[in-house]
Amino acid sequence: MGNKGTKKDHIVSALVENHAGTLSRVSGLFSRRGFNIDSLTVGETNDAAISRMTITVKGNDAIVEQIIKQLSKLVDVIAVRELDMDDCVRREIMLVKVSADEQSRLAIIQIAGVFRANIIDVAPETVTLEATGGRGKLNSLLLLLRTHGILEVARTGIVALERGASMLDNDSRVGQERI
Repeated sequence: MGNKGTKKDHIVSALVENHAGTLSRVSGLFSRRGFNIDSLTVGETNDAAISRMTITVKGNDAIVEQIIKQLSKLVDVIAVRELDMDDCVRREIMLVKVSADEQSRLAIIQIAGVFRANIIDVAPETVTLEATGGRGKLNSLLLLLRTHGILEVARTGIVALERGASMLDNDSRVGQERI
């Protein structure tokens, strides 16, 4: 890891028990340490009893390491670790509704094509796009659409997996009883 005092982006991936209160306990640990969570996504894995949390934060390495250690002690957390930004695949989904009259609709469709965004709804005065990619790509798309009048934006936050055969699994809890 880099300089201990420098704030940088971190992606924390955790496998957790899929039941009420888990999200609150995990996010509470971040807030108690004074961390603002930049994005948090949670969804079931291939096992409905387990969810994957992907949490992005800005902070220094030492504090993020401490949070990971504290997260691993929570009963609901099965496994947790920071993902290497250079060795993981990460994506975000965004829906964006844009003002679109007859004159601007073609330009919006062309912009969508450049960014491989899908047109998912067309109405007389709006076009809604769905785009998937990294934050930079989605931010660039928004920048170009801004001139047409962005009405609404919904973003999922980042989801991430390690590249290759590396996997986050419950090896860290082998031999411990899960409650």
